[in-house]
Amino acid sequence: MISFSPLDIIVLLIFFSMLLAIGFISSRKTKDTTDYLLAGRNLNLFLFVLVTVSTWYGGILGVGEFTYRYGLLSWFTQGFPYYFFAFLFAIFFAKRIRQASLFTIPDKLFEVYGKKVSLFSAVIVFILVSPAPYLLMTATLMKEIFQIDFLLALIISFVLSGSYLIKGGFRSNVFVDAFQFFVMFIGFILAVTICFNSFGGMEFLSEKLPQSHLKFTSNASVTFIVVWFLIALWTFADPGFHQRAYAAKNGNVAKWGIIISIFFWALFDFLTTTTGLFARALFPNLEQPVMAFPFLAEKILSPGLKGIFYAGMFATIISTLNSFLFLSATTIGRDFFYRIKPSITDEKLKSFTSLGIILSGVISIAISYLIPSVVEIWYTIGSLFIPAIIPAVFSAYFQRLQIPEKIMLLEMIISLLSGSIWYFIRQNFSDTIFYEIEPMLIGLVSAVIVHLFGLFRKFSFFKN
Repeated sequence: MISFSPLDIIVLLIFFSMLLAIGFISSRKTKDTTDYLLAGRNLNLFLFVLVTVSTWYGGILGVGEFTYRYGLLSWFTQGFPYYFFAFLFAIFFAKRIRQASLFTIPDKLFEVYGKKVSLFSAVIVFILVSPAPYLLMTATLMKEIFQIDFLLALIISFVLSGSYLIKGGFRSNVFVDAFQFFVMFIGFILAVTICFNSFGGMEFLSEKLPQSHLKFTSNASVTFIVVWFLIALWTFADPGFHQRAYAAKNGNVAKWGIIISIFFWALFDFLTTTTGLFARALFPNLEQPVMAFPFLAEKILSPGLKGIFYAGMFATIISTLNSFLFLSATTIGRDFFYRIKPSITDEKLKSFTSLGIILSGVISIAISYLIPSVVEIWYTIGSLFIPAIIPAVFSAYFQRLQIPEKIMLLEMIISLLSGSIWYFIRQNFSDTIFYEIEPMLIGLVSAVIVHLFGLFRKFSFFKN
């Protein structure tokens, strides 16, 4: 049973109040549509790094569970591959995206492949940036702390993450997440420091942990590791990365902002992984590993300090929740309404995006209430939808990789269908080697085959 002192509650209420205050105060400076959607394309290096780092870590309870179960494999699959692909994104994509001066990924695909591909990609992006997993985690903590009904916790979580976005848009998103950057680091630095001072360092962990927890690959199968590395390809099609690159003051801010962010991600990964390892070492028989971080805080942190640590966890989740909520709303306003009716005014576009925040919130509340499993939501969405958009985004920014519009649309549909079909029929092969083939591999291979066919047709046409 997790309990909270009045001091812990006061700390959390102060955090929530500051979050809302910053969100609404910064919303006053929002002027036109570009300001609302991309903070006027004037994001400096400092703010770029703060918002990019903070929005990368929404799944903090999932990180705790993963580390508790598998040890350093958590960092090897959830950290390392993302650093690698983020670095490549910074080198090869960041400046190109900023120079394009668009708003979204579907904007770029419309420019290269036309309306049908753009609309289909908008559906995929809308699903990929679903705030539901992060709303679920925020509400789960809210329910535990304040002992309230789960549906009420979901609604309060939406208000904390979305209310200021309706008026302030991306500008409010940036300043709220900049504040949360410091809160999340303070919370986990506090936990790691107390663990080291109270129990010792690597010697203690080596003695208390299973040997597999201190191996980067643990006892995981090759296919398990490969799929998580492939899911990290999502970095190239991450709407958040593209949004921040579009919002940067210039291409150099976008490029170096991401490279600098990698160092902060590595630091935060060290903090969260270490915290998870201590949780496993101290409490080896938790019935709910997803509660590894909260249980550790319950046992080792004194009143007040526990409130700060929980504020750090809330900041980690909400910084991603509000970003995904706004990305989802931008998809509704810019990539659906505007794409279907380009003649709508800027003021109407802003209104549709504001409406999208509410609509996305309602959908996310429904999903979180009906499917209360973060891991299931992540795995299913990542496996089925990422392969369908990765080649499209790659080719959109490199002319030699571009293929005819009809083939691109066919590629996306075949990739999504093939992965989905295998996802449902895979259980029939549970006793064979075919079961080891993940749906994501099927979708990705299908997309690559169709893309190669498109390139062959394209170059054959030019030769003729």
